[in-house]
Amino acid sequence: MTGSRMLIALDIDGTVLHEDGTLPDEVVAEVHRVRDAGHEVMLSTGRSVAMTLPVLDRLDITPAYVVASNGAILLKRDPDAPMGYRRHHVETFDPTEVLTRIRPHLRHANYAVEDETGLYRYTGWFPDGALGAVSEEVPFEQLCSEPATRVVVISPGHAMDEFIAVVELMGLHQVSYNVGWTAWLDIAPDGVNKSTALERVRQALDIAGENVVCIGDGRNDIEMLSWAVQHGGRGIAMGQAPEDVVAVASEVTGRDTENGLAQALATI
Repeated sequence: MTGSRMLIALDIDGTVLHEDGTLPDEVVAEVHRVRDAGHEVMLSTGRSVAMTLPVLDRLDITPAYVVASNGAILLKRDPDAPMGYRRHHVETFDPTEVLTRIRPHLRHANYAVEDETGLYRYTGWFPDGALGAVSEEVPFEQLCSEPATRVVVISPGHAMDEFIAVVELMGLHQVSYNVGWTAWLDIAPDGVNKSTALERVRQALDIAGENVVCIGDGRNDIEMLSWAVQHGGRGIAMGQAPEDVVAVASEVTGRDTENGLAQALATI
């Protein structure tokens, strides 16, 4: 393995960025410090590719790899590609079964399907900017027309506990899913999450497991933090993370509004 070089994987929303999209100067300074020390600092996010690459520009970093769409899409640095990255590994699945299984339970929910190009086809209502710039409204039946990297379901009418209870009753055994901060369900191909893509990166870069550091705040970070800890590395939860995220972490830093990411990076 490559000496003491570290692989540092950062979630975006609630970790790198505040909820309002603010990027603190302290975070940028710490990211640059650990990068300049020779460590690999990368993003590992649930965002689509189109919504992820601009954050690299804001951070002014060009890592060898980027994890997007909760691990379904792994990008590799390629200066000749548009925006400097090309799709290196993509995981897709047929969304038909999961959509038809969910809809009877959540008839008034809103649905979107992301394909490997980053296009979202959706039916219903989504908050402005939630699906990125590339989206197309279609009838529900058309959501099943193409292989998907992700299915998104939001149900604003449900309280969080009620929504989780409904999801648990569905029996979603052929996919991986995460329930977000609100009544937001993110569904990926079976067994695919941030950690599966990061393991590909770790092996490609030949970095020892104990030199892995993952930092995040959401339920879609649980596998990533657990993976880091299981390899003898550090899984760091942000201070505002839910209890089930904190439970799998090896340590907790400050909240995003307290520049918790900068605090965590300062220990590297």
